[in-house]
Amino acid sequence: MLSVFSEYNAIKNAINELIEASGYRNDYLAKKIGISQANFSVKKQRGSWTDKEVEKIVEVLTHVNEDVDDMLMLKVAKARENEPTVTLADYKKELQEIFL
Repeated sequence: MLSVFSEYNAIKNAINELIEASGYRNDYLAKKIGISQANFSVKKQRGSWTDKEVEKIVEVLTHVNEDVDDMLMLKVAKARENEPTVTLADYKKELQEIFL
């Protein structure tokens, strides 16, 4: 369960980097997530994104931009690098326990 939080934090901490890699302008992204350009700029500077804003930004950035999608997956993988790996059989067993 903690991996979910570490993955989310990795994504949230990388938002500015993902925005820069996307090539999208701030005014475009602000409009897409439903905030003013000035508010977007302040949030970008401070890193004070809400959970919903992070979700919307990631959705916009990864929709058609494979470079951002790849970068995002790298951030998630790095967040998981200290976690133990499990076999496919153990993973399936864990899923069965959750859903049964």
